Amino acid sequence: MPDILQLSGGEASGYVEDLARLRIQVFREYPYLYDGDMAYEVAYVDTFLQAQQNFMVVVKDGDTVVGASTGLPLVEETDNIKAPFLEAGWDITKIFYFGESVLLPGYRGKGYGKQFLELREAFARLQGFSMLTFCAVVRPDDHPMRPEGYQPLDPLWRAQGFQPEDLHCLISWQEVGEAEESAKTLQFWTKPI
Repeated sequence: MPDILQLSGGEASGYVEDLARLRIQVFREYPYLYDGDMAYEVAYVDTFLQAQQNFMVVVKDGDTVVGASTGLPLVEETDNIKAPFLEAGWDITKIFYFGESVLLPGYRGKGYGKQFLELREAFARLQGFSMLTFCAVVRPDDHPMRPEGYQPLDPLWRAQGFQPEDLHCLISWQEVGEAEESAKTLQFWTKPI
């Protein structure tokens, strides 16, 4: 039975390479189709580590990290993530941002995704936040790379009380099959707590 670790502050620093590896592996799948590299990922994860109130959930099967999810105050996220909320007049000091949730295929459908959401919510509550948010890439239903039988995570998010907002951001990454990075649209989901 895998172990679930809850880490905050500097405790997460020992898992930077594991998180980077999982992001590269899991986000290569649809719908992100991310063609990433370790150097970029380690630098990206550093933003999370610098946050004063960061939180990370790690799923370990023996010595192997098979899943992870992160969260941090929205005010400590990058400008492109904060901007849609600021432009819409939201008080971002009250919002806790859920970063990635990455889980290897063999561990999906076993309740870890729900635990990722619940544990980050509990941490945010303890820190005094009143709103949760995350963003997810927007893909058309007829996207040519969408695998047959693909199950989006929207039902899980809705069951946990999240609703999509009319707030979007652009994030650029190199997609599988692309020669260079291009901007992708991501939609924010929120939940008051």
